[in-house]
Amino acid sequence: MSKDIGSSRTGWARLGAVGLVGGFFAGIFGVGGGLLMVPLLLWWTSMDQRRASATSLLAITPAAIIGAISYGVGGVFAWLPAIFVAAGSITGAQLGAWILKEIPLEPLRWGFIAFVLLSGAMLFVTVPNRDALFELSATIAALLIGLGLLMGIASGLFGIGGGVIVIPALMLFLGQSDLVAKSVSLLAMAPGSISGSVSHLRYKTASLRDGAWASLGAITTTPLGALVAFGLSAQAAAILFGALTLFVAVSLIYRALKDRKKP
Repeated sequence: MSKDIGSSRTGWARLGAVGLVGGFFAGIFGVGGGLLMVPLLLWWTSMDQRRASATSLLAITPAAIIGAISYGVGGVFAWLPAIFVAAGSITGAQLGAWILKEIPLEPLRWGFIAFVLLSGAMLFVTVPNRDALFELSATIAALLIGLGLLMGIASGLFGIGGGVIVIPALMLFLGQSDLVAKSVSLLAMAPGSISGSVSHLRYKTASLRDGAWASLGAITTTPLGALVAFGLSAQAAAILFGALTLFVAVSLIYRALKDRKKP
């Protein structure tokens, strides 16, 4: 795998541009930016699905940290529930990174598309309540750890940070505000992303150089995205994110079907 990485170096400008776009949407939607970075890496570079997912995860960690700080500056810093989600995500990211190393590319591609479609559909039926208060109990803590495990697996496998699992789940099933859900997602994302990134570097499914350029772009625009998030209504933010995920999914389906026709 290391030979493939070294023989197809991607220009720093393209990697930085991917990070700029991904970071902006990470700030708005609290999802780490991988939902856009993975498709953009596929479209703008010569990376395959495996390398794009792994590179995206490397770029997500700094963006998640900057995003969490930006939400904190805005008065939303849900650190306590994020600890439980992060506890599950660290283990899950290791498992997801291992699966990424072993799974064939074709089912990985369609698995990612299905994941994006499901996330988009969930957000269209979500009506966030920004007055909701987070009340922790033993049952809620256990649910958050389980949610973090799923978040980590998605993070390591698809390179998307896992926020598309955590945010809809917190809003739909725990009745949380969209801003609180995004804060939890970004705070919990960093430990799991670091865990998965270490695995990707060890398995040589991504290079530190590519991840660094993408992350540099991401941290530049994440605070701007967070500023936009506070200006959007909860329902508008959910609908926009749902529309974005469906657009990305349709674009990826088109590319996958087009590639199948190639000799």
